[in-house]
Amino acid sequence: MGPHPLVARVSRAATGAATAPLLRRVARGGAVNLVGAVAGAVLNTLLVIAVTRGFDQRTAGILFAATSVFLIVAAIANLGTSNGIVYFVARLRAVGAAGQVGRVLRMALGPVVVVSVAAGAAMFAFAGAVAALIGSPEALPYVRILAVFLPFAVFTDALLAATRAFHDMRATALVDRVGRPLAQLALVGGVAVTGSAGLLTIAWAGPYLPAAALVGVWLHAIMARARPEDAEGRPDAPDSEPELGSSPTASVNAREFWGFSLPRSVASVAQLGNQRLGVVLVAALQGAAEAAVFTAATRFIAVGQFTTQAIQLAAQPRLAELLAVDDRRDAATLYQSATVWLICLTWPLFLPVIVYAPLVMGLFGGGYTAGADVLVVICAAQLAAAALGMGDLVLTMAGRTAWNLVDNLLALAANVTLCLVLVPHLGAAGAAAGWLAAIAVRKVLPLFQLAVALGLHPFSRRWLVAVAVCLVWFGGVPLACAATLGTGWISLTVALGVGCAGYFPTLWRLRGVLEPATRGAAPLAGVGFPRPRISKR
Repeated sequence: MGPHPLVARVSRAATGAATAPLLRRVARGGAVNLVGAVAGAVLNTLLVIAVTRGFDQRTAGILFAATSVFLIVAAIANLGTSNGIVYFVARLRAVGAAGQVGRVLRMALGPVVVVSVAAGAAMFAFAGAVAALIGSPEALPYVRILAVFLPFAVFTDALLAATRAFHDMRATALVDRVGRPLAQLALVGGVAVTGSAGLLTIAWAGPYLPAAALVGVWLHAIMARARPEDAEGRPDAPDSEPELGSSPTASVNAREFWGFSLPRSVASVAQLGNQRLGVVLVAALQGAAEAAVFTAATRFIAVGQFTTQAIQLAAQPRLAELLAVDDRRDAATLYQSATVWLICLTWPLFLPVIVYAPLVMGLFGGGYTAGADVLVVICAAQLAAAALGMGDLVLTMAGRTAWNLVDNLLALAANVTLCLVLVPHLGAAGAAAGWLAAIAVRKVLPLFQLAVALGLHPFSRRWLVAVAVCLVWFGGVPLACAATLGTGWISLTVALGVGCAGYFPTLWRLRGVLEPATRGAAPLAGVGFPRPRISKR
């Protein structure tokens, strides 16, 4: 699929905001998301620890496998509307057609409600088959309880996307990153104290209901504030950004919306499958206890994943707007800057964890230290993912959802193939190898596609500096501490203390190097890009 025709004919001089203000606006949204991401990652890690320490490995594995199925089905029922809403709402606002936003939201949310209710009903009806797939007949009540809350999870995700399309990142940060996991942690902790495993699933899924209500009220308030500006034909802009164009007759019909969203839906399911299907396959092939080990290893890196999502969610609407007006120079700057942020924020986490993997896995209990090799492989995969940037998101915001779909399906195929081959022999380590292969496919393919089609890439001199600084302070220092002090908590504390003491001053001294020196890195020479068109009704 090529770029969507809903783009503006606006000259670069009239359209592009200066790079520095652009990055500051993205940074503000990213900062809000980042604070929520860090809090959410900590809460989600504590949630996994509460489950693994409060219940036996088999019970924990059954819950993790059942919730993985729940999240995969929720991604299917979402129909790709989260990306579709951000993509079209951002572009409508960019061309001065914000009055069409309400119609797009109704077009998206109506089918989502129907499909999510139907998916929940199907999941409830076939709970026995799902439990058999997991390999644990005891999972039947878990699956049925999760099915009841499925529509609320799907609706919450779609509504949050609508708030982000208006550049309001607070709902995602406060409700989804902090509020819901905090409620889950409190309820699961209470259930663990009582020792009643029967209430465990309700404690995990119950907070999705109030979350849906809160986000619905939040979006209603945003739309109410936007209406006076919409009536004047100006795009709503909470951060007072300049108007990018004026095209009040631009619109989106159902065919255009679902033509974009449905391929992205399949890609999202494949992407989530890469993260969650390993848990299900390990449970089916090696048992619930091994699935609990794999989940514990993967859930620890939620800090890095949430950080990545925080940056992507802030950059997503901006990329859609920039590519809508063919501003590849600023899009390249944002793409490369976001990659540097990803490295600087995630590598300091993953590098020490690789060195101290057995110690970290011990947080989940004595039976989980055997998963240290799993944690090492998964952290290596996350290092590669951050270094290669968010090319899949850039492809999507450029309208190349078909390419993104193929990439994610190939990644899922690599993951499943390796899991089926390796898990029976290596257990959770085989699933980790499948995860690594999936990330390699999903990140490398967009590099070539973006270079050829749009002339964009994530690499720069700043990229090299960020990698070098992280390797010195959070790779070399932990290795030296482990060699001299061992791999206990004292050694880890010293390594992190010395690493942070050197890392932050180094970043400050290199701040001029790490900031973009010009409006943006020039696109790759000799690569053509079709002139945009505008769709009018």
